[in-house]
Order: sequence, then C-alpha cells, then structure tokens
Amino acid sequence: MVAQITKLDISWEPLPDNFQLEDEPVENTSQPILAGALRESLEIAGFIQPQMLIASNFAVCATVNGQFIAKAPDWVYVPCVKEIVGDRKSYTPNLEGDIPAVVMEFLSDTEGGEYSFKRTYPPGKWFFYEQILQVPIYVIFDPTGGLLEFYHLENGRYELKQPDENGHHWIAAMGLFLGTWHGTKEGRTGYWLRWWDESGNLLLWAVEQIEQERQRAEQERQQKERLMAYLQSQGIDPKDLPGNL
Repeated sequence: MVAQITKLDISWEPLPDNFQLEDEPVENTSQPILAGALRESLEIAGFIQPQMLIASNFAVCATVNGQFIAKAPDWVYVPCVKEIVGDRKSYTPNLEGDIPAVVMEFLSDTEGGEYSFKRTYPPGKWFFYEQILQVPIYVIFDPTGGLLEFYHLENGRYELKQPDENGHHWIAAMGLFLGTWHGTKEGRTGYWLRWWDESGNLLLWAVEQIEQERQRAEQERQQKERLMAYLQSQGIDPKDLPGNL
C-alpha cells in the first residue's frame, strides 16, 4: 500500500551524497529553448545578480516526513541564496537561501503532471510547490496553444489570476511583467514567454538588440544623406562646414 502524505513534517536538510536524483527527461525539445530565452533577456537587461538562482530543469529539494523529495521545474527563480556556488547540483530552500519566488512548468506530452495534487509519495508537482515549498507564484505555460496560467498563493492555495489589459502579469518580486509573445527565435516559430519592465518596455533578446542597432544606424545614414542633399540643393558644400558631416 502506498503511503499517503497526510501530516506534513517538513524539514530542510542537505541532500545525502548517495541520494539519486530522479532523471526527468525533457519531453519537449522546445522546453530548453523557452527557458533559455527567459534567462537571456534578463541577463542582457542587467537583471541577474550573483546572489540569484535562475535555473531550468533543476532539482529543488525538501524533506517530508523523513523522505527526500526533489522536483525539477522547467524554470525557477530564487531571489537570494546564502552562498554563491558555481556548479550547484540541487537546491534546498531555507537551508541554502530563499524559497523560490517563481516556478514555471511548460506543458509536455505527459498530460496532467503539472496539475498533479497527488499526496502519495512522491507527491505531485502542484502539491509540492503549493503545500510543501509554498512558492508564491506558479506558472503553467502551453507553448503550443499559447495559454498562460498564472497562479498566486493565497491563504495556502493557488488562485488563478487574470492578466491586465495588456495581457501581462505583474511579478512584484522581480519588478517585471510576464506575458506571451508570438514570433520566431532559434528557428522556432510559435508562442514564447517574455518579460516587460514596469514601463511596459519589452526586454529584448540579443538578436533583437542587434537588429535594433542596425535599424538605428540605417536611419542615421539616411538622415545624413538627406541633409547633404538639402545642403547641396542650397549651393552649400558640406565639406565647407565646421567638422564636416
């Protein structure tokens, strides 16, 4: 008979050296790309600080009733860790730093896992994030259809929140909005999760910044050409002007 978790005796202990983390394969090739894109724009914007932990498919651990539990969210954000470790293999909240402020799951080919409130050991993801870790924000995203479900922990339960008039959700712990965007990156055309700052400006990816700079340079070149043509039409040689053009 499978033991059901009724009473939650939660502790935060170091992962034993001989403990084998579950190997959770990535069931959708889009998942690493989606997670990487989320991190990329944060890094370019200068958001990421050394004390933060931002990871994907990474084990977050707890001990419940004497049994170790590890789940690997598709994306996780921890505001502050106690020690900066270069090659961190897992993370135990409270022991090593803050409770994750945000966890995300991208819907995979295995239906229902992201919504599992299974109380038997090992517990489901929803139960683990809500009842054990008590993560304030839980995001479930369907990359195929673009549906973004944004849950906020209220009175110990996740409540589904509606987006604002722009279709975005405010994450106070990050000072950023989260929303969906449709387009192409890395050869993938479809729905993506994107960040917007408090003023509503989209945090750009590297390729978008490069294109933005190219367009700016092209506009400046065209403006210079128009100015030179105007001066010449007025009988003025641009070479005769101070500093030239």
